[in-house]
Amino acid sequence: MAASELSAQLWKERELLELLLFKLEEEQLLLIAGKSRWISHATREVEQVMERMREAGLARTVEAAALAEQWGLAPDASLRELAAAAPDGIWSDIFGSHLAAMTELTGQIGEVRDTNERLLREAARSTQETLSGLAGSPADAGVYGAGGESRSGDTGARLFDTEA
Repeated sequence: MAASELSAQLWKERELLELLLFKLEEEQLLLIAGKSRWISHATREVEQVMERMREAGLARTVEAAALAEQWGLAPDASLRELAAAAPDGIWSDIFGSHLAAMTELTGQIGEVRDTNERLLREAARSTQETLSGLAGSPADAGVYGAGGESRSGDTGARLFDTEA
């Protein structure tokens, strides 16, 4: 039955949404902890989940179109429309449940994504400020001490003991 197949596909998509939320929260923890070394790995994992979601979305569209045709709806009927048009009350509840859960997960994902973008912008700004502070004039270039340690250039006044 097409309704069962669509419901199974919606479960897969919900699991992917939960995995995406987890990966975004993982990325957020790395950003908060300042572990920029691992951000590229976390971002790659988010992109992999997004690719799987695109594939699942396509499969859902195919299943929804088949069910919509079976129920006498337009092939591009939304999940909300399918839930409203369900001939059996149980399918209306099931599809309504999927819709509510997916809407909630999507909202949470949006919030975490927005926070991550803000954290990334702040990290980039902080890095730029640090780099601009280091890139002073040649007169401010760092010098090395007698032990080989790095010291910042000192352009202040100096007192020399010429009698020694």
